[in-house]
Amino acid sequence: MTTETLAKTPLHALHLELGARMVPFAGYDMPVQYPLGVMKEHLHTREAAGLFDVSHMGQIVLRGAAAAKALETLVPVDIIDLPVGMQRYAMFTDDQGGILDDLMVANLGNDTLFLVVNAACKDQDLAHLQKHIGNQCEIESLFEARALLALQGPKAVDVLARLAPEVAQMTFMQFAPVRLLGVDCYVSRSGYTGEDGFEISVPAEHTETLARSLLAEPEVAAIGLGARDSLRLEAGLCLYGHDMSSSTTPIEASLLWAMSKPRRADGARAGGFPGAERIFAQQQQGVASKRVGLLPQERVPVREGAEIVDADGNVIGSVCSGGFGPTLAAPVAMGYVQNSHIALDTEVWAMVRGKRVAMKVAKTPFVPQRYYRG
Repeated sequence: MTTETLAKTPLHALHLELGARMVPFAGYDMPVQYPLGVMKEHLHTREAAGLFDVSHMGQIVLRGAAAAKALETLVPVDIIDLPVGMQRYAMFTDDQGGILDDLMVANLGNDTLFLVVNAACKDQDLAHLQKHIGNQCEIESLFEARALLALQGPKAVDVLARLAPEVAQMTFMQFAPVRLLGVDCYVSRSGYTGEDGFEISVPAEHTETLARSLLAEPEVAAIGLGARDSLRLEAGLCLYGHDMSSSTTPIEASLLWAMSKPRRADGARAGGFPGAERIFAQQQQGVASKRVGLLPQERVPVREGAEIVDADGNVIGSVCSGGFGPTLAAPVAMGYVQNSHIALDTEVWAMVRGKRVAMKVAKTPFVPQRYYRG
């Protein structure tokens, strides 16, 4: 794609004004970093508050009395009992139990669900919903109508509460309509950094005004995709298309926690989603390989795609995400390794430019999550 054919978010001109280095990402021209640089942007988010433009993500609304029940036929998650004003992490699965995308689902009340899906998958996700449940509920794409900002970090609440004091009372995964600068927005207390923070859905035409207002606060800096990736990696959070895909199931991706108990094999509404039989069989019998955290024992970044070998040099897996963790001041990675090597502290090696780099299987998150649970 040339720069001319890349889509632009409503903040594109602001990114250029702020001196961002732009890169193609999921069909959009997006800021990978600002003059502050990835390392300082990362640390600023951990210490104060960072503002991320995530408007490339897709926002979709489902309406109708049958919407929750219909959506449950596509995800291994409890949507029917999702309380009004709460959000839940979910995954679309296919008939083989593979993950088509991961998403957030919020219950707005009045038989209305609000979905946020990944940028690279949003068109196929919309088509998937229309094909399978379009006859059971109304499906509205908000791709062009709304933008999405993420305000992340320990001081995010102080900043946003200046515009709307009620957000200070929200807890992790709560979702509410909030007026910001006189504009009707949706705010969730959630994010993709492991820190406390908020995601703000805002009408596209008001995005720049809101972004400028937030950036004017002394705690806030603009943060690009580079630091977004290192922050989510330290938090042990999956990136679709890298740490999971249609060739991995929720069990292989170590996402069993995200499958709601009522939808599991022994649950009140067991199965009923694509690939349930295979996923349940894997849950009981185990899988050949799983996603694990990995801590390289040398100061050598281990990147996605690096082969993972055992002491005898046999290939036992590969790295799916890797880089430098600025908070830890050390490299971090995640990868898929054979079941025989997934125990914590197991020693494995990554092949980096023909050399073996020692790694240990480690617990994720690498940096403690600081979500606000009240």
